[in-house]
Amino acid sequence: MAPRPIYYDTETTGVRPAKDRIIEIAAYDVERDRTFCSFVYPEGPIPPESTAISGITDEMVKGAPLFSEVGPAFAAFCEGDVVLVAHNNDQFDKLFLEHEYNRFGLSMPSWLYFDTLKWSRKYRPDLPRHSLQFLRELFGIEANQAHRALDDVYVLHQVSTRLIDDLSWDEILRLMTQSSEITRMPFGKYAGKPLSEVPKDYVSWLAKNGALDKSENAALRENFKKLGLLGE
Repeated sequence: MAPRPIYYDTETTGVRPAKDRIIEIAAYDVERDRTFCSFVYPEGPIPPESTAISGITDEMVKGAPLFSEVGPAFAAFCEGDVVLVAHNNDQFDKLFLEHEYNRFGLSMPSWLYFDTLKWSRKYRPDLPRHSLQFLRELFGIEANQAHRALDDVYVLHQVSTRLIDDLSWDEILRLMTQSSEITRMPFGKYAGKPLSEVPKDYVSWLAKNGALDKSENAALRENFKKLGLLGE
């Protein structure tokens, strides 16, 4: 039986999973027609730059439960054979979840994950951008209150449905484990350019800064090597 998809999103105090904290988490279980949404008290003030993005203030999370309470509740909501779906999951939401569960000594379930950002970059290299809001506009999905967790989850579900079409989740997860021949630059200042036209000094800069060491860029690194733009 294919896993049950649960679409989820987190809002945080920043972008560093080891130091910043989750301040809101939401999820949508389509098959069971249920939602989960909770503020999380971050045990400290929310930086102004975070509030500017999410709209979440210190007053809004005042009295909210700690992740020590929210984590088990979220795990209970996501019980069973499920796949957690998020945009930029592998480099953001999943990492924040792992650090929060570890921070409070909680056992984190061994969920399957699907990153719609990685899928979009892999199977829609023709697109100039792959952000959730760009995809929302591309597919003509109604605007929402961007960067609030539950609103983003609803958009994520609609975007994901269009990206994967009628593929089964078993097939989707199988495809995501396969390497692919990347022919165009998927991100950065040369996004959309054929890999052969990306300057060698830029490829070297990416390698020096660790961008090509990330697991999601393994295929990109190999293709640069094949083109002679990157040494062994």
